[in-house]
Amino acid sequence: MTTSIRVLIADDQSMVRQGFTVLLNAEPGIEVVGQAVDGEDAIAQIAELAPDVVLMDIRMPGLGGIEATRRLTEPDGATVKVLVLTTFDLDEYVYEALRAGASGFLLKDASAEELAHAVRVVAAGDALLAPNITKRLIAEFSRVTAAAPRAPLKDRVGDLTERETEVLALIAQGLSNGEIATRLVVAEQTVKTHVGRILLKLGLRDRTQAAVFAFESGLVRPTAL
Repeated sequence: MTTSIRVLIADDQSMVRQGFTVLLNAEPGIEVVGQAVDGEDAIAQIAELAPDVVLMDIRMPGLGGIEATRRLTEPDGATVKVLVLTTFDLDEYVYEALRAGASGFLLKDASAEELAHAVRVVAAGDALLAPNITKRLIAEFSRVTAAAPRAPLKDRVGDLTERETEVLALIAQGLSNGEIATRLVVAEQTVKTHVGRILLKLGLRDRTQAAVFAFESGLVRPTAL
């Protein structure tokens, strides 16, 4: 038997929760196991229901999505993957949510197909950002930090090999493993190996955090995109 992906939806708007629940429950292999009205409620339900993915609204009364995400993705936190929801693709809080440990973000007006795809991608351990705006979003909200790289982060880049550094820079530019493999003329499995080593060496959760790290360490500049 195939195990369904267990999803928790955290949003203060009942219509959003109900709408996403209907859409996701209609998808094979996905089951909505709970709904939360704010961050505190989400954390409590995650502890009880153990979902694989939580769709987390950024802006909620009480404990918001960013702080809830930060608590859930702490080293001793839950293993749930967080996919943050927003109304605007350049929401100023999206970048902070990614820094807090979210595996990606999705616009609330996403289609049923996009929503299901996002849940499956994040549940599989990959990272996802809304199509076509990955580089624009990260560039927009990393200009200040990229202009003045933090020394400790810059030093950590030195732990990577030359090829790993090259792969990290391409991740930050929004390239997939297949696209990186084509660019470097290597096998896709080789790229996957490099990505795994990069995440391990830098202590990062996924590709999204790797992209953020690349900008904040100064490895990649927004002006280069």
